Amino acid sequence: MAPPQEGPRRAGKGLVREILETVALALVLALLVRTFGVQIYRVDGESMLPTLAHGDRLLVNKLVYRFRQPVPGEVVVVADPAHPGRHLVKRVIAVAGEEVEVQGDAVWVNGRLLDEPYTHPDSPGTYSAGPLTVPEGYVWVMGDNRGASLDSRLIGPLPVQRVEGRAVALFWPPGRIGENGPLAAAREYE
Repeated sequence: MAPPQEGPRRAGKGLVREILETVALALVLALLVRTFGVQIYRVDGESMLPTLAHGDRLLVNKLVYRFRQPVPGEVVVVADPAHPGRHLVKRVIAVAGEEVEVQGDAVWVNGRLLDEPYTHPDSPGTYSAGPLTVPEGYVWVMGDNRGASLDSRLIGPLPVQRVEGRAVALFWPPGRIGENGPLAAAREYE
């Protein structure tokens, strides 16, 4: 027969082990969700004004582009080609096979002028680009605040592999939660 103290010690070790296993499982699941599913990103800078402001937090679906390609009008998070570990938040303007031309504030895709109600009204585009056909496997992205955006006008089309995910919701600040209309803006032409 076991000494009376051994039973509670054994039960205590079982409880500690169960807690550690639960915490380990939760960490593994959180890591999987963050790596392959959903992640929160912080907007750094003013390149997406008025849609997004510096410090806004976005809920980003990292799984969507495993099943389909980005669509023009979507706000995406891309890996910065010039700074490893840094991310840029931009809007997809054109995809593979589409011809893009930018002259100041005017953006043409396939010869048609884009209607872009989400752009910053007081920040004119300062860079011209194109006409250029977006290569297969690439996207053309631009910030909504054209005068303050490092985007495809300067760095060219970006490989789709650099697109980390699609912004699906504004998560912070609380007063702006639910302002998702501009995040899902469909491309329209004038």
